[in-house]
Amino acid sequence: MSQSPSDIIPCDWHQWSQSRPRFIQTLAGGQTNRTYLVSSGEELLVIRHNSPLSQALDLDRATEAQVLNQASRAGLCAPLIYCDPHYHYLVTRFIQGQPWHKEGPSALKRLAKRLNSIHSLSPVKNHLDIDQKIDRYWSSINTQADFYPRLKQLHGQLSSSISALKAVSDTPSLCHNDLTKENLIESTNGELIAIDWEYASMGDRFYDLAALVEEHQFSPAEQQQLLVNYLHRPPNGDDRQRLYHWRLIYKYLCVLWHALQWSAKKASCDSSAIESQCQAILELAASRPD
Repeated sequence: MSQSPSDIIPCDWHQWSQSRPRFIQTLAGGQTNRTYLVSSGEELLVIRHNSPLSQALDLDRATEAQVLNQASRAGLCAPLIYCDPHYHYLVTRFIQGQPWHKEGPSALKRLAKRLNSIHSLSPVKNHLDIDQKIDRYWSSINTQADFYPRLKQLHGQLSSSISALKAVSDTPSLCHNDLTKENLIESTNGELIAIDWEYASMGDRFYDLAALVEEHQFSPAEQQQLLVNYLHRPPNGDDRQRLYHWRLIYKYLCVLWHALQWSAKKASCDSSAIESQCQAILELAASRPD
């Protein structure tokens, strides 16, 4: 359902703008929330209305606000202008730029440096609990869906990867957890900016690396280069195994996310697309590195 400009501009706009903001356009790309470009005087801003599925998606809006304040001060995100105290919406500055491309000069080196900066932010209370997130997603998936038996089968086959990652001993880092193509922006002034921090939490930094590999379709050579630049050393066998297991879990969480959205009638993909995602996970599972 489309919204009128009067519905898009929150009634408490005076908390963050001296004059009533003017609606410009709806922004594409967001699959969960509703996002709009507005102007406040001479400044371009983005209003994001949070999804009613926030609880089902296990999103912690208070943690997101805390992280955004940190990332804003560090120049890692679109600067935060205002966060509604009830977490119904937030406002950030609009970043002029283009999606980041891995083919650019020194692109992977710059990406690794930015990722290290994100992982160096101060800790927050919220942790990524894989079992809890999986259970939360499963509780909202339609058991009558055509793909449901396939998902159940997939869950059983990935239990070894979940167990393997629990055995990894590493100090948790603050992670973005959603570094998709849409969420990495090369600004017009040359800065690499991460947007949409709603999944941010403490966790294994290799989760972010796995998300980058999957979302940006890194080749084996690009994966190697990313790891070398990120770790500041050649990756060893344990590093490659860790990345492999997190890639599987990341893809599994993505298919559960789509199944949840499909069950809530919020996703544009059909059930056959979810079946295809399951098959892609099985193919990756069969290519375990030595």
